[in-house]
Amino acid sequence: MTDTDLVLPTEADTEELGARIGATLDAGDVVLLSGPLGAGKTVLARGIARGLGVTGQVASPTFVIAREHPPAPGGRGIALVHVDAYRLGGRAELDDLDLDTELESAAVVVEWGEGLAEPLAARRLLVRLRRGDDGDETRVAELSWQEGAPT
Repeated sequence: MTDTDLVLPTEADTEELGARIGATLDAGDVVLLSGPLGAGKTVLARGIARGLGVTGQVASPTFVIAREHPPAPGGRGIALVHVDAYRLGGRAELDDLDLDTELESAAVVVEWGEGLAEPLAARRLLVRLRRGDDGDETRVAELSWQEGAPT
């Protein structure tokens, strides 16, 4: 994927984008999801899970902070760790989740991760989601690969 803006007219389109992203991920990959409430971060994460081929229902992990979805039998063998950083108080609380150890066997998706979870990987995909201007369910996704040594 390259740096681009994608118009996503429906929730199904947002989930399909996630599935395309998930199909390209490997263990150790980090995806940061950014955007306001209702922008489609969890819908995109659900698609990423489908593209990875993991088990379990993907729902917002707001109150549990992180959920691990193991690989489905016969799948690609890559787990998904789905994190919601909305309620975290900072990097110290993120560090307490030990996500760096999960990266050995899982792809990590962090909702509300921009500005917080960059240290997890030297290269990560940032997906910024926002509502379209037309007032319906249209979303716009801006995708960009970020590189730089984790701090």
